[in-house]
Amino acid sequence: MAEKESVVEQRAHNFSAGPAGLPLAVLEEVKEELLVYPGAGASVMEISHRSKAFAAIHAGAKENIQKLLKLPDNYKVLFLQGGATLQFSMIGMNFLNGGTADYVHSGSWAKKAIGEAKKHGTPRVIWSGEADNFNRMPADGDLDLDANAAYVHYCANETIQGIEFPTEPAVGGKPLICDGSSDFLSRPLDITKYAMLYAGAQKNVGPSGVAVVILRDDMLEQVPDGLPSLLDYKVMADNDSLYNTPPCWGIYIIGKTTKWLLDQGGLEGIEKINRDKAGLIYDTIDNSGGFYKGHAVKEYRSQMNVTFTLGSEELEKKFIADAAAQGLAELKGHRSVGGCRASIYNAMPKAGCEALRDFMVEFQRANG
Repeated sequence: MAEKESVVEQRAHNFSAGPAGLPLAVLEEVKEELLVYPGAGASVMEISHRSKAFAAIHAGAKENIQKLLKLPDNYKVLFLQGGATLQFSMIGMNFLNGGTADYVHSGSWAKKAIGEAKKHGTPRVIWSGEADNFNRMPADGDLDLDANAAYVHYCANETIQGIEFPTEPAVGGKPLICDGSSDFLSRPLDITKYAMLYAGAQKNVGPSGVAVVILRDDMLEQVPDGLPSLLDYKVMADNDSLYNTPPCWGIYIIGKTTKWLLDQGGLEGIEKINRDKAGLIYDTIDNSGGFYKGHAVKEYRSQMNVTFTLGSEELEKKFIADAAAQGLAELKGHRSVGGCRASIYNAMPKAGCEALRDFMVEFQRANG
């Protein structure tokens, strides 16, 4: 009689763009604590957000992020609900105040941010990649900056198009606000260049339902009176994200995942791992003789989302179906651009990228 496959062995290599995979070590630890969190007598999903047990969880998650980003004392770490999409609206409500701000239009998520900002003022598009089908990010000289803009907003990594800023744009000292959802904590950065950095957790650091917001103190001085309490950064900062019941489970997972990141060598360590992983797939594309075609201009390739096409839609469907049969899941590209997409966030093990590379080579041999 054949042995029953273990739960871990049943897990596919998950290339989903989000919600995305979590580190196996984190999931194993969470499983052990699911019924009873040590010292609490109940699950994290059952204890009060005012309890000593959750206060320690909350403080630990913040401390890990502070360590990873080397945060100075004049930055707050907030855990807010509504994901990054609500941040698109909150930024306009808190900082635009009917004025103008500069926005980089780099793809699908930047477009959504611009749309929300229009409800609260005038977002001025200082560069758009639309003419090139969003296959690159702008160089600093491309940006048409406005000296009177309240801030400059950009999306660090466009998951749908698979393009990424190599580093933050130069904005001449204007407050820089970044949607870092899909490459958050994937590489080192100089946080002092940012007035605000925010990220939906479900790509790189946790489950869906919570956004991490890194906010410089001076930005809080711009928040107008009279905003709804849960949409007011100052209220949320003054109450340490605990004005109401926070997304406790999400914060708990973020704490576990950021501890795992510290164990990988911090942002310097995970960046090396991520570049090695992405290189396996991009090298396969580049060495395929055109069988696979990458979407992004090479110098702007995302290290998190590898987007590519094959010779026909029929061949792409076969690729995705055959890959799924091999335990390589969620490789279909976004419906707006088609093709294929391999999302290889922090938690994707190198073995997953090696398995995809091997499959791509064999698929080309059999179908080229």
